[in-house]
Amino acid sequence: MPSTFEKIYGCLAASRVASSMGAAVEGWHADKIVSTYGYLEELQSYTHYTYRGITWKRMPGTTEDGIERQKLMCQAIIEKQDRITVEDMARVAVERVDPDKMWYMSEPDDIKLVQFLKVGIHPADVGGLSAWNALNAMARASHPIGLINAGDPMGAVRDAADVGRMLFKPADVGLAWAGIYDAAIAAAMLPDATVQSVIDTALSVCDSFKTQTHKSWKPDWIKQEIERGLEIVARTNDYEKARAEFYGIYNGVGTMYSMSTAAETVTKALAMFVLSKGDAKTAVLYGVNLGRDTDCMAAMGGGLAGSLSGIGAVPEAWVKQVDEATFANPYTNIQVKIEDHAQGVYDALKCRARKMQELSGVLLA
Repeated sequence: MPSTFEKIYGCLAASRVASSMGAAVEGWHADKIVSTYGYLEELQSYTHYTYRGITWKRMPGTTEDGIERQKLMCQAIIEKQDRITVEDMARVAVERVDPDKMWYMSEPDDIKLVQFLKVGIHPADVGGLSAWNALNAMARASHPIGLINAGDPMGAVRDAADVGRMLFKPADVGLAWAGIYDAAIAAAMLPDATVQSVIDTALSVCDSFKTQTHKSWKPDWIKQEIERGLEIVARTNDYEKARAEFYGIYNGVGTMYSMSTAAETVTKALAMFVLSKGDAKTAVLYGVNLGRDTDCMAAMGGGLAGSLSGIGAVPEAWVKQVDEATFANPYTNIQVKIEDHAQGVYDALKCRARKMQELSGVLLA
């Protein structure tokens, strides 16, 4: 059984490896991945943002925009030694991020929103200026929110909604999907967690949304979407057959971020988590070879599996390569070993647990 630290390390490592490996084939159809690699199992070099005139070829193991967000969340948690708010996240972004370097690493809205923060717009209002809607920008990056809320899924839901206001409008359904995903990580962190208990937690969060009023989306829609994905992998019990069925449902192209809706990518990530039986390496590879928004799906499916199976399920060579690429990257917001971020988040979780224990001693005396 992996320790709490090993679960945190496994989550962050699997998500960062997956982001790098998946980025090399991001936006590709699964058929192109098959014809090029057969079954992609190694980290590759790649380029991003060529439409901006960027020719920088990223070395194998280099992560992308989603992990830039994730690293900021880790840093905010480490500095606060507790759960974070949107203000905590914004402070770290203002201190740590250079918009000129973001040009090489981040999406246009990431750059714009940080620039808004730097001129003094309140963090809770910044997401309202975002052009993003119903996307996975929060869910695919917010692993640390689930980790610091280990054992407290509804705390993860609340924090995802709060911190996510730096990326989305407060009522955006993308934050609901992020809450579901982060709650699953919080559930996976429990010592006796199983694949089924994690999925049961995710579905229960959908039910909890029914007590709230939502003008633009309905909680039942989210639950039905997830259950449809889970039914596909349960019925087929086969990766290639499941992938083919998913293409019959999710096949939109031609508009910006058409492959990156939270509904599609979180659903597939949960499905791959189940199909992989919670094994981090398998979940990463399933996501990478799935086609479409490969880096995001692999980061979510792999990260969730890593929080269940621990760092022992993530190949050491992959982790070493990502660490090496991180320190060779002149544009990333934080150069840090994955293990060091994991240790920092673990220390913060222990600090939070001690404060809760002290409070319970006072209140229950």
